Amino acid sequence: METKLAVPIAATNPDQAIRQIQSARTAGADIIELRIDYLENLTAELVERLIAEVKKGGEKPLPVIVTCRDKREGGIIDYPQAFRVDMLIAALKAGAEFIDVEYENFRSTDVRERIQRTLSQYPIARLILSTHNFETKFDNIVKLYHNITNICPEAIPKLVYTANHINDCFEAFDLLDQAESECIALCMGEAGLISRILAKKLGSFLTFASIDEHKATAPGQLTVEQFRKLYRCDDINADTELFGVIADPVDHSLSPAIHNACFAEKGMNRLYLPLLVKGGSLEFDTFIINARLRPWLHFHGFSVTIPHKHSALKYVETNQGVIEPLAQKIGAANTLLIGPNEKLAAYNTDYAGALDAITAGMGITRADLKALPIAVVGAGGVSRAIVAGLSDAGAIIKIYNRTVEKAKKLATEFNCTFSPLEDLRKMDARIIVNCTSIGMHPKVDATPVPKEALNSDMAVFDTVYNPARTLLLREAREKGAKTIDGIAMFVNQAMAQFKLFTGTGGNPDLMKHVVLERLSS
Repeated sequence: METKLAVPIAATNPDQAIRQIQSARTAGADIIELRIDYLENLTAELVERLIAEVKKGGEKPLPVIVTCRDKREGGIIDYPQAFRVDMLIAALKAGAEFIDVEYENFRSTDVRERIQRTLSQYPIARLILSTHNFETKFDNIVKLYHNITNICPEAIPKLVYTANHINDCFEAFDLLDQAESECIALCMGEAGLISRILAKKLGSFLTFASIDEHKATAPGQLTVEQFRKLYRCDDINADTELFGVIADPVDHSLSPAIHNACFAEKGMNRLYLPLLVKGGSLEFDTFIINARLRPWLHFHGFSVTIPHKHSALKYVETNQGVIEPLAQKIGAANTLLIGPNEKLAAYNTDYAGALDAITAGMGITRADLKALPIAVVGAGGVSRAIVAGLSDAGAIIKIYNRTVEKAKKLATEFNCTFSPLEDLRKMDARIIVNCTSIGMHPKVDATPVPKEALNSDMAVFDTVYNPARTLLLREAREKGAKTIDGIAMFVNQAMAQFKLFTGTGGNPDLMKHVVLERLSS
């Protein structure tokens, strides 16, 4: 059975529930889940009424799951167990196709006998046996799955746990890959987001989405619109090839929007994911190892950004992969490819993306950068790429950084000068390039450069693209300086990545349109 998109109805009263049912149907739900543990003054008559509401709308009535969750496993109102079973039995009698019962409660002989007796009278109805861990992974998810299938072979096991790191998700992926029958396996939390998106690729019986961002019933739930439009869930299948941006933070990234839009335009069976990888090189390496060990996931390429660009290069180097000479020179990679036989390759597309943005924004050629005094703020991965490019062009570069030792190290490699960040107040530069994340959403009221250091003879380039008009650029414009936003660099480097990912060119106009549309909303 194809994975269905279930939308939970989390209402406290009947009128609110009816409105949510109508919204879920309009949004494109495949199945409605009535979370009746949210409802005050719950009765069998109310359950029957809401099921009838679901059934009466639309050309094709939607299936219904009725859940009266135990408070110990995320329920809202602490209804007694016997009463909750009464409500689920009422739901079956009213025509619900599915009921969700906690596995721990189903182990009780009384609960099990009442549920199974009623199910035997309604052969089209199915039982979902669920278990949740809101703290961390299950001790042994495979054993738990088998315990559920053993106690009721006809039931659909539902195993949901909190992923404290993206690497925790792979146990759920393995279970779905190995499960011998219908199964639901999902991870909660920001780190577990990809498990919800990949549910369809991996054959999970269901995945869940909320009507809007305010009505999520579990941490990390996407909205129906995000599923349908941003992640193109209707086009996902077992053969879908995976790409994504590895970052921390990652929720601000516009990369999924632009790459998925270009995949869709070209009719490619490919999906681009936000991959929140917290930690340092150990956690980064573990994620890449997990992806490579599971070729059935079809991970083929990654964009890499803060703070993992150096780790990406080192991983490929350590594993005898191919490294583009430019990336080797820069000492950082922003693009990784996994080729046939899991062969690795590393590239850096920031270099050309930045230089093209600067020269186009100033109306000059790369040759005109020769001998220009340029202040580069920051000494991280983006800085390395831009300093390498400006150095090749013959610019006179001074690197400013909060940690002076990092600035000194980078300056020594590329024969530049360096200073602490506070010296920006007395700098003498024709171009300022901000390579830090200062001013990035959501901390939009920050700037790395004091306003008094800016003047009308300068050009100011901010590599931050969200927001497009950072505080630094607004203050530079007030001083009469020429300003260059990060969108141009972002689109330039994304175009180069798309070519590496697919072997064909992307659509820069579409990319820019998507970026501006996302930023405006």
